[in-house]
Amino acid sequence: MTTTPTPVRRGPGRPPKTGQSQEQSREALIRAGLAALTEYGFYASGLDGLLKAAGVPKGSFYHYFANKEAFGLAVLEAYDHYFARKLKRHFDNPSLTPLARLAAFVADAKTGLARHDYRRGCLVGNLGQEIGVLPQAYAQALESTFAHWQRLLAACLAEAVRAGELAPQADCAALAQVFWLGWEGAVMRARLVKSAAPLDSFVEFYLAGLPRPAPFTT
Repeated sequence: MTTTPTPVRRGPGRPPKTGQSQEQSREALIRAGLAALTEYGFYASGLDGLLKAAGVPKGSFYHYFANKEAFGLAVLEAYDHYFARKLKRHFDNPSLTPLARLAAFVADAKTGLARHDYRRGCLVGNLGQEIGVLPQAYAQALESTFAHWQRLLAACLAEAVRAGELAPQADCAALAQVFWLGWEGAVMRARLVKSAAPLDSFVEFYLAGLPRPAPFTT
């Protein structure tokens, strides 16, 4: 992610006395934040619950993060790294054709949503719905994250062009942008109805609209 989160101001909080190292405690807080923010969003995720899940005393929280806003940006950065690794694992898979890689990502995402009974969604999408009340730094960070994911998908679609799955004139950057615009809405609808049907409908429509090579004629 290219956006740098708000620098962490260490002090006035105290290091935790939990048997964990300082780095382990910080990672535990990030993990708790990932679980909470993907399910509840930013403002509905209470700090007390996060601290309890991470096993970190409240006073120690401010040893790692200046405030909850700085914490949220750190969680967003961690989510971007996690999700980008997932995308690369699928989009760089040499055993599948490029468009089959996209389908594999979709299948993986559907499995993840169902595993959590559609309670957890996309952290970026959740924060995007709260953007009107979040600090300005979040808008830049979220847009940077979307741009990152779009570049990864655009590279996969460019491979699809080279492989003859897409027409040579395909605008891969624009197609990648359209995918993420629609995907976030489909994830939100899937959580609403607790079903993968909205994801299936969107992906079927998206794939059907991709520019294909002209059929070969003699």
